[in-house]
Amino acid sequence: MFSWLASLVSSCLSPMRRYARMGNDDTSDDGSSTAERSLFWRRDLGKHSWGEFSFAVIQANEVIEDHSQVEIGSDAIFVGVYDGHGGPEASVFVRDHLFQHLMSIAKDNGTISEETLRGAVSASEDGFMTVVRRSFRIKKVIATVGSCCLIGVIWKGTLYIANVGDSRAVIGSIGGSNRIIAEQLSREHNANIEEIREELRALHPDDPDIVVKSRGAWRVKGIIQVTRSIGDAYLKRPQFALDSSFPRFHLTKNITKAVLTAEPSVMSRNLQPRDRFIIFASDGLWELLTNQEAADIVHNNPRNGIARRLLKTALRKAARRANMTYKQLQKVEKGKRRDYHDDITVIVVFIDHGLLGKKPKVPELSIKGFMASDGQSNFKQIQELM
Repeated sequence: MFSWLASLVSSCLSPMRRYARMGNDDTSDDGSSTAERSLFWRRDLGKHSWGEFSFAVIQANEVIEDHSQVEIGSDAIFVGVYDGHGGPEASVFVRDHLFQHLMSIAKDNGTISEETLRGAVSASEDGFMTVVRRSFRIKKVIATVGSCCLIGVIWKGTLYIANVGDSRAVIGSIGGSNRIIAEQLSREHNANIEEIREELRALHPDDPDIVVKSRGAWRVKGIIQVTRSIGDAYLKRPQFALDSSFPRFHLTKNITKAVLTAEPSVMSRNLQPRDRFIIFASDGLWELLTNQEAADIVHNNPRNGIARRLLKTALRKAARRANMTYKQLQKVEKGKRRDYHDDITVIVVFIDHGLLGKKPKVPELSIKGFMASDGQSNFKQIQELM
């Protein structure tokens, strides 16, 4: 038991050991500089049982905080986008544990449902809070690390979505005149949304500082924009509130109850013939592209490399906002890039309705964003439920 705990804590305190550098974009023929190519990771096109997917990530922070995964089963696909903040520990932890929780709960319950997704998110929150509690004395800043969490599962013709934080899932469906219609599926938890601010004020009527405008944005306690997350223990449990030696995260008054939660917003949708694709992305993309802009790009361009195309379109817009050329932005190194854009993860899942129910043979793969190699997915744990 002790050796297992030591290994778990070590993995969270030193997450950079858990993934390789992403150098697989070196064959790019789009004129990218060597500096930018070293920050890209991509899987231009892969197959899942009901279609294809495209996957791309770009790093902006000194240490990447976006982590992600695609899990392919014989009749199902799982997508996870985990946008970390304060460090990568929480997003790495969720990437390494949430899907396993989902499989375990699905096997116990005999199905995948909205409640299955809720349970997997809750178990991941509990697991990371255990890591925080056991490592807090030696690394207090672990209490300030958190992650957004967007997950999606397509199983038996139904799409399930759970979201904590401000990543976003958008579905593209065919409308009149073959026009693509973008519909946001996930509910965002961000203090810049008026409805979310009102929700927080109603939950904390005795706290006039529950949301404060700071550094050009509305923030919970003047510190953080997201209102739900995994981790961020210092805003959930009084024993983890930090002292003045951590001024960025210092609370002037000790909290008496959690001001953030890890409760996900969950939805499900029976996929219809008009549904063509789902875009899962961290907020770094949505800060630069609207839902409709992203859907139009996917609809009007080849599938191969479409996630990378979305990233590059967003980066060009980031460059224009900064009054610089795209070539100039390409030369900016990690860390300094954060002045222009965030880490960005994009996963596009295409739905080919002619394959629904036919169960074509596809490799059962586990693909982790920014990892150098693939592994075998544990979807086989619930194979008998298919």
